[in-house]
Amino acid sequence: MNVPLKPVRAPNRPSRERPRATRLVIGAAVAWALLVALGQLLSGRWWLWLLPDLMPPPAFVAVPLVLSALACAVTRGRTRRWLLPALSVLLVAGAGRAGLHWGALLPGGGPGPAPAHALKVFSWNTLYWDTTDDPDAFHRHLRSKDADVYLLQEHLAWEDGKHKEIDRLARLRAEFPGYHLVARGELVTLSRHPVVAAPPVGPGRAPEGSASWRERFEWNKVLRTDVDVAGTVVSFYNVHVPVQLDIERSWFSPAFYGVVRDTDPVRKEHFAALLSDARANPHPLLISGDFNTTPAMGDLKGLREAFRDTLPASSSFLPGTWGVGGLPLWRLDWTFTDEDLRVHRYALASAAGLSDHKGQELVVSPAD
Repeated sequence: MNVPLKPVRAPNRPSRERPRATRLVIGAAVAWALLVALGQLLSGRWWLWLLPDLMPPPAFVAVPLVLSALACAVTRGRTRRWLLPALSVLLVAGAGRAGLHWGALLPGGGPGPAPAHALKVFSWNTLYWDTTDDPDAFHRHLRSKDADVYLLQEHLAWEDGKHKEIDRLARLRAEFPGYHLVARGELVTLSRHPVVAAPPVGPGRAPEGSASWRERFEWNKVLRTDVDVAGTVVSFYNVHVPVQLDIERSWFSPAFYGVVRDTDPVRKEHFAALLSDARANPHPLLISGDFNTTPAMGDLKGLREAFRDTLPASSSFLPGTWGVGGLPLWRLDWTFTDEDLRVHRYALASAAGLSDHKGQELVVSPAD
């Protein structure tokens, strides 16, 4: 009698793919943990860390979430039990550096209604003023904001790889009759209310009588304007902190890193001068502009501790003001106030194709 033979089963062999994938996820988690830890230690302290700090801040949330999903897919047993909690710690550690407005996800809790005497403020990096745009469209965009105070940066041009002086102030005065205008270096402030003082801040304290435009441009990165608002003096700080790198240079050239190294102390000097002046200022104040600094960078630590970020008055979960390819993943533009100035609205406005920075629109009023 023929007895059918049972098929011989191949011995079970452990999958090689899963251990390899597990090692990759663990390696990526360790590398990310090291990056986060070094950022906490070195950001704002070592000039070279300005470069890792350029990554999109939402990555501090996105990377742990992606690694957690991969860990669920490829890990098992003991490995998963310790890896997922570790990634959760990294997620919590990075949430504050991601620049996301978590309060926007909660219903209610917004700022109170603005009183009749509230001020409309518009702060914007214009990207070389109107030199790369239709001047009529540029000024129409400004007038459409109908702001009481305008804080404008980059009143200059970019020619032959260098910043060049321009003078568009006569056109600006004609477009905004009745406004008071203060200009210094590349910074321009317009106010419907009388300007009572414009004291220099930081390196801008150097005598300007015989200074060249290049020197005034480099000295004046903070323009303070004290404005009389119905008997209350409010100080507006118009800010443009120097960018930390030269994108015209190759990352493989020593000159590229030389620019980063030399710019770092200049940035710190302007930050320190701004913080010192604002802390000593007895008036209600608003600090706004392009800080060329993301939420992940330690450079803003002093300002964020001493003054209030206006973001809680916004409804935007991802408050990016600058981006690549139309995706605003970086918040480089900020506004801060003290406790004597209430913020009723904070919104990011489209630049209508006139700049690579979004504008900042605010409604504020002096506290009672």
